[in-house]
Amino acid sequence: MLPTLRDGDRLLVRLRAGPRPGQLVVVRLPGDRPRAVKRVVSHQDGGWWVERENPQVGVDSWNVGAIPEGDLLGVAHLRLWPRPRRL
Repeated sequence: MLPTLRDGDRLLVRLRAGPRPGQLVVVRLPGDRPRAVKRVVSHQDGGWWVERENPQVGVDSWNVGAIPEGDLLGVAHLRLWPRPRRL
């Protein structure tokens, strides 16, 4: 999620919150991939379209399609560490 987030950042996440386009969300990606933070672009019939901020690294909806409702785990509202700031 560079430039918005860096490795080691700690986030305040509201679980099961309904996102709005432009917000950062925690999602469960298909397969054996770990949970990830992505930016919501839009809602489609198949779920939420999410994208990465660094197109050189990672996986997003361009690779795996829309993320089903149940795999969107929460909305990130605040970076707590290293310096608190709203996302």
